[in-house]
Amino acid sequence: MKQNSLFDLFEEDELEHQEKQEREKRSNMLRPLADRMRPQTLEDYYGQTHLISPGSLLWNMIEKDTIPSMIFWGPPGVGKTTLASIIAAHTHSRFINFSAVQSGIKEIKSVMTQAEMTRKQGERTIVFIDEIHRFNKAQQDAFLPYVEKGSIVLIGATTENPSFEVNSALLSRCKVFVLKSLTTEETEKLLIQAIHAPQGYGEKTIDITEEQIYAIAHFAHGDARLALNTLEMIITNSPDDIHGVHVDEEIIKQVLGKRTLLYDKKGDAHYDMISALHKSMRNSDVQASIYWLSRMLEGGEDPLYIARRMVRMASEDVGMADSRALEICIAAYQACMYLGMPECSVHLTHAITYLALAPKSNALETAYFAARDDARETLEEPVPLHICNAPTGMMADLGYGQGYEYSHDYPLHMTDMECLPPKLKDHVYYKPTNQGSEAKVGKRLEQIQQIKAMIHQDRLKARNGQQRPPMQPAHGPASPAQSGLQPNPAVSSSSQQNPTAPSSFQQNPAASPASGQSAEDSGATKK
Repeated sequence: MKQNSLFDLFEEDELEHQEKQEREKRSNMLRPLADRMRPQTLEDYYGQTHLISPGSLLWNMIEKDTIPSMIFWGPPGVGKTTLASIIAAHTHSRFINFSAVQSGIKEIKSVMTQAEMTRKQGERTIVFIDEIHRFNKAQQDAFLPYVEKGSIVLIGATTENPSFEVNSALLSRCKVFVLKSLTTEETEKLLIQAIHAPQGYGEKTIDITEEQIYAIAHFAHGDARLALNTLEMIITNSPDDIHGVHVDEEIIKQVLGKRTLLYDKKGDAHYDMISALHKSMRNSDVQASIYWLSRMLEGGEDPLYIARRMVRMASEDVGMADSRALEICIAAYQACMYLGMPECSVHLTHAITYLALAPKSNALETAYFAARDDARETLEEPVPLHICNAPTGMMADLGYGQGYEYSHDYPLHMTDMECLPPKLKDHVYYKPTNQGSEAKVGKRLEQIQQIKAMIHQDRLKARNGQQRPPMQPAHGPASPAQSGLQPNPAVSSSSQQNPTAPSSFQQNPAASPASGQSAEDSGATKK
């Protein structure tokens, strides 16, 4: 049997070691470029200089291993998970990586029990939850007691606003760090590093121009993962020879030709876009309104959602200044229902353009908010009896409907009857502006106020015996004995010609001036 010398054994070990390295290298190259280029230290980290510059709060906490519970909030591809992996590499604590997509209550409770045991043994546990917004309320609640008593340090990463997606009790125990999209310059540096680094394409010669790198960085829109994935796709599909890979301009055009719009119908971008559309319309910026509308539609937004919001805009921001706006927006909504996309895009453009060009008034919204505040303060305030319905005799005997004045029984089709609760008398909610048609509305409101004031003055004079009150029905009640209201034949015709002369109607002296009973109270069915 042949005996191997020590030299032979050394050679075999060396060959085996080289083969192992080659296998690891091939295995590593099969990983996506974005994963291979993930930084391991803060020094290699790109972007977020407002958070991790030397001496900053987060830098110090990571370096000193004094990590509190915190939330990383930012758009995709800005380094939230990478920061967590750097913390995992630096900390002396037990680090557990959780996925909100794959983990349930059972897994959470199991890990929390282990964390409590290790805490009692003097070891801290850091739990990282990627996409924490995907955890429901019950799953988030499962972490709360352990965070509160210090059994775990919770680090969450989310692309959604934590104010809406993370339980308030849990959020109040976490420090929120906001991560920003990378700048184009930062993305360019990242791409150059990926081309030259050993874990990237450092062992290959990549023939690529600065203009091509800039185009990829600009295309990524601050998303590092997208930038690296795009670079990898371009290099992989470009021609190569013994001199290296030659990035092909045609390949770049195909890859960058049409970028998927940055739009998530359920995420923050959804609300940012509709906010931009609404505020552009409110500012009468036609061009911006049409642009944000197209951004939403091309991003896949439901046209009916936009149409519904426009219906709201029509009353909130245009209102009585141009009531036609509401009709057009409802018509646009119906057109969207009938046609759908892409045909209904022109109808939505029609509606948003009309809204942007229309005179603006928020008087209706401010009127409602003022009335809402009063309503919330007076929820126990009863309805004044004289404007209550009296469907039964007993209710009539109790005073329901007593003193109600049916406005259509009067020549001016109004009286000075008070319809607000006594505590809210003289409260004013609707205050017309001078914009568009609302200027005419304001004049009409002034006219109504003047007429009611004159009627009220006549009523006061009648109570003081100075003259007979003007509260006369135009065509008389069903029972004069009940109401005592009679038109003055000598002046009733002139009242019809001059509606601003309420004193032309008089009451029967035999009737009580304060009764104000009308035909409705005497048995008629008018409401």
